[in-house]
Amino acid sequence: MELPGGVVVWAVTHHDTLQALLADPRVGKNPQLWTTFREGRLPYGWPLLNFVAVPGMITADGEDHKRLRGLVSQAFTPRRTAALAPAIEARTLALLDRMADLEGPFDLREHFAYPLPIEVIGELLGLAAEQHDELHALSETLVSSSATPEAAMAAQRDLNALLASVVAAKRAEPGDDLTTALIAAHEADHGPDRQRLSEAEVVGTLLLMLVAGHETTLNLITNAVRALFAHPDQLRLVLDGAQPWSAVVEETLRYDSPVGQFPLRYAVEDIEVGDVVIRRGEALLASYAAAGRDAGHYPDADHFDLTRQPARHLSLGHGPHFCLGSGLARLEAETALRHLFGRFPGLAPAEGERPEPIRSFVSNSVRTLRVTV
Repeated sequence: MELPGGVVVWAVTHHDTLQALLADPRVGKNPQLWTTFREGRLPYGWPLLNFVAVPGMITADGEDHKRLRGLVSQAFTPRRTAALAPAIEARTLALLDRMADLEGPFDLREHFAYPLPIEVIGELLGLAAEQHDELHALSETLVSSSATPEAAMAAQRDLNALLASVVAAKRAEPGDDLTTALIAAHEADHGPDRQRLSEAEVVGTLLLMLVAGHETTLNLITNAVRALFAHPDQLRLVLDGAQPWSAVVEETLRYDSPVGQFPLRYAVEDIEVGDVVIRRGEALLASYAAAGRDAGHYPDADHFDLTRQPARHLSLGHGPHFCLGSGLARLEAETALRHLFGRFPGLAPAEGERPEPIRSFVSNSVRTLRVTV
């Protein structure tokens, strides 16, 4: 598959193959394993560079990955996630109150699906509310497949600078948030076991938490509403209590994954996959959206079915890099959908609504979703 900039990679699209490779020790995340990167052959302004080169969990393997993941995972334990439930519910209800005052068709993505996760992750990271929109705009450019090299480089530079300023502000005035905890881990003296975070890893971890912490959930809520609009029989199942809202979340993750494809992983050695050999130093693209529609794994894969058994999918990853915030994303989406359709059972797409897809193969959703209540 050819990515922007003429960069060629292997796209892994079948469920079972992807599941196996995501957990295969012969596949790594360190970009130095990738021949194209190591030899400096990526084009100037390559729009996906931050996915490949940002320091942190997303580009680490082995002990480095365990070190970074262990420090961050303390913020996403099941107990801490459950403790966020009342605040998430209160935010959801407040957004619905504001929506009730809107006249005529409005963009559900802008007024509901976006503000909920950005406010939640913003509070977790200790971000100022006035920073949310700028951070979101920069992160959208980051995941775009159509940004010019100049725009991509500018977004990477501005986002890193903005997050570095957040770190500086929290260093001056610590708070009860993940950024302050990461700074403490950076400044702690843990001796030769290398448990401390570098300054670049602090910023890189914030970048990962910001993008993954709101873009994914924003798309998940949007895609779930669209799927329910298109399948009123399935919506009736949850409204009647025959199926839980958790089933809507899991089937949406499979049916219309909020992350279409995620870059990149690299072959540590030659790997045989059927009659194909992925050579050492070549790159792999995890195609989550394709795996969710794999007819060889899911009966009637193109049908949105809340009664599907088993409902397992790969859209939140698999293996050592499984999404740390999966519990939080599920909690936010379930809460949002339950209250949205509870408050507005007549919610419907605006007349003539034909949403345009986001111009990205990483972020999988639509740019707007105009609705009436």
